[in-house]
Amino acid sequence: MTSTDSNGSNTLRSASARPVPVASWNSLTPDAPSQRRVRLAILDDHEVLLDSLSSWINVNAYDFDLVLTAHTWLQLVHSDNFPTDLVFLDFQLKEPVSIEARVRTCRAAGAKVVVLSSLDTRESRERALDAGASAFLSKALPMREVMDAARQVMGVARDSAPQRDWRPLPVGAANQSRPKLSAGEAEAFRLYVSGFSTNEVAQQMNVQYETAKTYLRRVREKYAKANRPASKKAELIRRAAEDGYLQ
Repeated sequence: MTSTDSNGSNTLRSASARPVPVASWNSLTPDAPSQRRVRLAILDDHEVLLDSLSSWINVNAYDFDLVLTAHTWLQLVHSDNFPTDLVFLDFQLKEPVSIEARVRTCRAAGAKVVVLSSLDTRESRERALDAGASAFLSKALPMREVMDAARQVMGVARDSAPQRDWRPLPVGAANQSRPKLSAGEAEAFRLYVSGFSTNEVAQQMNVQYETAKTYLRRVREKYAKANRPASKKAELIRRAAEDGYLQ
């Protein structure tokens, strides 16, 4: 996870190693490069976010084989594809099973764990890492950084292949206009499509709830004027992917 030390620098913490500066992820040399794709599972009860993560990985991360997506803990562990090599676990599942129990179960089954969370606090990081998670990452991170961290966890070389479109664009998308967003609107947009609630967007931006809500309303309105639907969150995520806000 990216955590902040006393000097204010971001680090990726590992359950078995000292914190590693995020800036050094791309320069790390894996100890044992894998000759096969990493079998990956994702557990997240936010269906739209789960769909966006899955779509990005399937298109851009060729060295990962996404064999299992689950909305509930039981759906994950009862799947014939479990255990996988690596599991992305949502920290804040609306289920009674604790993060410690979920991480330890995956580890006992032979899977490494990366915990993803929109709640980036010292307590949540320590709970996940102490339970055996290999990394704790913010959902606000660009997907390319999340996958680079996953490669570091699995000891595989960073994929140098160029990223492709997050998902196929609709007919005529190349000719569609991209709305001009203010700095505040763009930041609220990025945070919201990364999985944060409107209230969490306001907290991250250090603005009032109504201000964040207004930013997001203006984003939707500008896309509507460009004849690009964005009233539903799934549509908003697609617009973000098409225009480079979801990375």
